[in-house]
Amino acid sequence: MTSKTSLWLALALGITVSGTGTAQATDQAAGSDDPYLWLEATHDARAMDWVKAQNAITEKAFASSAEFDRTRNQILEVLDSNARIPMVERMGDWLYNFWQDKDHPRGLWRRTTLAEYRKADPKWDVVLDVDALNKTEGKRWVFKGAQCLRPAYTRCLLSLSPDGGDAVAVREFDTTTKSFVKGGFELPIAKTQVGWVDQNHIYVGTDFGPGSMTKSSYPRIAKEWTRGTPLASATEVYAGKPDDLAVSAYRDLTPGFERDFVQVATDFFHSETFLRKDGKLVKLDIPSDASADAHREWLLVTLRAPWTVGGTTYPNGSLVATKFDDFMAGKRAFTVLFKPDAHTALSNYAWTQHHLILDVLDDVKSRLEVLTPPENPAAAGDWRREAMPGAPAMSTVEVVDTDPDHSDEYWLAITGFLTPTTLERGVLGQGKAETIKHQPAFFDASKFNVSQHFVISKDGTRVPYFEIAPKNMKLDGSNRTLLYGYGGFEVSLQPFYSGSIGRAWLDRGGVYVIANIRGGGEYGPAWHQAALQANRPKAYQDFAAVAEDLVKRGVTTAKHLGTEGGSNGGLLMGNMLTQYPQLFGAIACEVPLLDMKRYIHLDAGASWIAEYGNPDDPKQWDFIKSFSPYQNLHKETHYPPVLFYTTTSDDRVGPAQARKMAAKMEGMGIPNVWFYENLEGGHGAGADNKQSAHMHAMVYDFLWDKLQ
Repeated sequence: MTSKTSLWLALALGITVSGTGTAQATDQAAGSDDPYLWLEATHDARAMDWVKAQNAITEKAFASSAEFDRTRNQILEVLDSNARIPMVERMGDWLYNFWQDKDHPRGLWRRTTLAEYRKADPKWDVVLDVDALNKTEGKRWVFKGAQCLRPAYTRCLLSLSPDGGDAVAVREFDTTTKSFVKGGFELPIAKTQVGWVDQNHIYVGTDFGPGSMTKSSYPRIAKEWTRGTPLASATEVYAGKPDDLAVSAYRDLTPGFERDFVQVATDFFHSETFLRKDGKLVKLDIPSDASADAHREWLLVTLRAPWTVGGTTYPNGSLVATKFDDFMAGKRAFTVLFKPDAHTALSNYAWTQHHLILDVLDDVKSRLEVLTPPENPAAAGDWRREAMPGAPAMSTVEVVDTDPDHSDEYWLAITGFLTPTTLERGVLGQGKAETIKHQPAFFDASKFNVSQHFVISKDGTRVPYFEIAPKNMKLDGSNRTLLYGYGGFEVSLQPFYSGSIGRAWLDRGGVYVIANIRGGGEYGPAWHQAALQANRPKAYQDFAAVAEDLVKRGVTTAKHLGTEGGSNGGLLMGNMLTQYPQLFGAIACEVPLLDMKRYIHLDAGASWIAEYGNPDDPKQWDFIKSFSPYQNLHKETHYPPVLFYTTTSDDRVGPAQARKMAAKMEGMGIPNVWFYENLEGGHGAGADNKQSAHMHAMVYDFLWDKLQ
């Protein structure tokens, strides 16, 4: 069980509906007055002709100059640099890494030992060369990860996407022979969830045929599949309802604590978890909006709402613990491991063999704590607590890997806006962590300052934002400033180092700002819930307040202030465009949600009803329409220049939203509307570094050009 989110919810933030006749009829009814519905047919010839024509115009305007070439090459140099830190994941005695560079655009899945990894130039054992695989098979596979069977880690289930989207083919792979297993587990391209039970069995949720996927495009049915048998004979473990978000089954393979679970996600923030034992399912009696984590003898519960149990009320945002077997036997005595206050939130946590590391945000800056369970196996309380060494100011410290089955090893990534990432390794109880790798500096950070500011939003809420600016910046309103935001799904925007932003924006003299608006998780579940559904506009009010504060402080003016965001952040950009056009000089709107009337009928849109509401319900449409950019365009309004970016292979949000918005604006005669669609990359900026560099360079050059 994962530390904060379910398997499927984690995928969904980072995850086409199998339509029935009824769903198609609903689709038509919901968009019957929309003249741009034809752009929803992703690969239709007419739609693709329109895309190619738009791409040619945008390429000519922003990707055909010497300045663009310089920007792209500077970004690509960062992305392809051999001096980057090769982040690793421990699997047994090996440290595994996935690596893309100039010579390996689709990447190498490779491994090395700890002793070798400590060297400046470690020797790597290549397990899979994706570019070589593509050449052999005549494909364009994009590597999407591997699940390897503990404890040997010699058999893995590899996920390969044909275009960078979320739909993948799954194939069994042997890391000993470095080859796919002949006659092994194999699944065709679909939005699939798989996990090992043992050497000869896996849990699988996939497209088994009509009706087997939810309206959100996730598997509705979980099955147990035996090696050497046809998929059609797999044993059904659980079948959910079409309106559920997803169903998954998985085994906790912790030695001595092997347990099987079924999770039914009813929406993005609510789920039911069952223990599968002797063929029966026993529900874990926790709130549906809480997250459960069974680890060894412990059950940890992360709360999204106050929970009164056993005569005690635990506040939302808390992390509480009890013995798993005691809980299943009906006992309800919990120990509070974390309780938030007005400034703090639990970002994440990670187990080692004997300890629990908490990642706490304090006004959006990281600090770590180590908790140690009581030594007496019969005890439930008295966890020991101590702080880990402090992180640099304005930084993020993340536990990127541990080895909970065998040791108290931990790996930390430490990063900041002006501080290249450092990778450290330590063992709890064995002194200070050692620095293993340093990321090089890709720009001169000595010229800049990082500061944190707070602004009061429309309803009186105090909203933080980070600012990276030249040390000699004049507060005369002349600075080209780029404001970035997201504000959704309880995702926190923390300090991070980006050589691309440093080179393409800061080195030009620009100011970069990140707004920590409501809808995110910077202050825990309450910060997120404050901008759900009918309260969504509060996130946009927060973002507008930051924009206004930048002008008030003299950092910039509207004509020099640009903004950028993608996915849910693309919806944010759409609302800045339609509700606050006077605040910005240019907007980059990437892989966006924009048509909130139709979004639940497009790709994985139905999975986000809990976040935005259901537009097919007239009462909910009454508030959703207030933040649906596609419906809120007006001919007579003056809009700032806008660049819409999407990908043909995005099977999460889909390209239709950006296509239709651009087409509608052009159809209304609105000037300075630009559109670009990359064929590959899924819900991201590209399938390889070259594609990503091209797209990012286009965005930065567009904004720099328009904010003069």
